[in-house]
Amino acid sequence: MSSARPPGLPVVDAMTPPVLVLRGPVTRDGVREPCDVLRALLDGGGGGCRVVVCDVAGLGPPGLAAVNLLARLQLLARRTGGRIRLRDPDPALCVLLDLVGLSFEVEGQPEQREEPLGVEEAVESGDPPV
Repeated sequence: MSSARPPGLPVVDAMTPPVLVLRGPVTRDGVREPCDVLRALLDGGGGGCRVVVCDVAGLGPPGLAAVNLLARLQLLARRTGGRIRLRDPDPALCVLLDLVGLSFEVEGQPEQREEPLGVEEAVESGDPPV
C-alpha cells in the first residue's frame, strides 16, 4: 500500500543563520563579550552553526577599533570551522576593511568566487584567442 503525497510543496525547515548584533561605539576593551557570544553561537551545543551573521549597522563611525573587533571575530570563526557574514555595513567601513586587507562576505552580495546572476561574458568574433 502506498499513500498519496499531500498537495503543494514539501515542508522544509529553513536553515537561517543566527545574528550577532554589534553595537558601538567600539572600544579596545569591548572585544571580549562579542567574541564570547560568537563562540557560543558557533559551538551551539554540539550541533552549532557554521555561519553567523554580524549586524554591523549599529557600530557607529568606522575606525580601527571596529576593524580590530571584526578581525578578531573572523579569526575566531575560522579557527572553529565557521565564518561570519556582515549585514548592513557602512560603505566607509567596507573601504577601511579593504584598505587594511581584510575581506568579508557581505549579506546580499555574491561571494567572490561566484559571478553575479545575469552577467555573461561575450566574445566578439574578431577577438584573438588568448
